[in-house]
Amino acid sequence: MANAFETLGLEARFEVEPSRVERAYLRLVAGLHPDAEGGGDEDEAKVAALNRARAVLLNPEKRAHEVLGVIGGTPGVEEKALPPGFLMEMMETREEVEAALASGDEGARARWREWARAQRREYVAKVGALFEAARARPDEPRRELREVLNAWRYIERLAEQLEPGYDPGEADFA
Repeated sequence: MANAFETLGLEARFEVEPSRVERAYLRLVAGLHPDAEGGGDEDEAKVAALNRARAVLLNPEKRAHEVLGVIGGTPGVEEKALPPGFLMEMMETREEVEAALASGDEGARARWREWARAQRREYVAKVGALFEAARARPDEPRRELREVLNAWRYIERLAEQLEPGYDPGEADFA
């Protein structure tokens, strides 16, 4: 199966403009429209692949995992390492967040939601810098990138829990 970048005909880079993703997607999907060639099951599969590729590349975290796969990094299911001290920090943070959520204080929820958004921005910047460094050193291991992406995953799960419509029954961890 082709990676999302190949599917849309884009260079595999973390820094990609959403407008480039959209243009590539629209150009390719327009050629598969049923009115263009009559369409068929094969075209439906191609459109599904284009939809998946677009969704992956428009989501910074998913895009980072896709880039890491392209450049030869270890998949997250094979490497669970986290930065030193991160897990303890997350356990303490989670306790504070859970206490705030249990209190029902919407102001506290909003403050933690803003904290999570700030964390997301920091991880986007950190991962972008690590990918740029990796481009300059293509033969070096990608362990630090994997650790940072694993940590980012924790932040994203916590951010999901802070959203008002969060359903713990559908979370991948509670």
